Amino acid sequence: MAKLILLRHGESQWNLENRFTGWVDVPLSPKGEKEADEAGRKIKNSGIEIHKAYTSVLKRAIDTLTRVLKIIGKNGIPIARDQALNERHYGALQGLDKAQTAEKYGEEQVHIWRRSYDIPPPKDKTELNPEGMSESLKDTAARTLPYFQNAILPDLKNGKNVLISAHGNSLRSIVMCLDKLTKEQVLNLNIGTGVPIVYDIDAKGNVVSKKEL
Repeated sequence: MAKLILLRHGESQWNLENRFTGWVDVPLSPKGEKEADEAGRKIKNSGIEIHKAYTSVLKRAIDTLTRVLKIIGKNGIPIARDQALNERHYGALQGLDKAQTAEKYGEEQVHIWRRSYDIPPPKDKTELNPEGMSESLKDTAARTLPYFQNAILPDLKNGKNVLISAHGNSLRSIVMCLDKLTKEQVLNLNIGTGVPIVYDIDAKGNVVSKKEL
């Protein structure tokens, strides 16, 4: 039986400032650093031995992982970084204050952008989004889940305990798959910063149990 630990990064500076972050590479806030350290202590106290770690290419997830591995004494384990685990790209909303965005576009419209399954935010090109990208949760899942199934799940089937340090929406995609949630159910799923979620995965890749540390 393998252990899979999903960990959303600690609070980022833009989480603190209530701004849409997406792919913008912002650091952890002081509170986020403490959340990462506390997650490390919880994992250490659980007695779970981590064999391999995965993270996005964004600083807030990488720094969270680094702090956790230092606390559990596993700095030497293999680490894979891939943008498939990045946060959802918020398009033209990136960098904007969430309250001000609601005032500008209306709360209902912003709620649709944030919480619908397949409606992405606007793609207008901005300084923080020169490519004009944006993603819905469906788009995020379309890149996250193949990576999970092709790169991470084989490790679990081989009995390796895996830690994934990533983001709210990339992790929601994985939880949606593991918990077999409908696209309606996943809209109500919130993953807190710095809270380790532990799955027991059998040799066939099936979920046996789930808990939070």
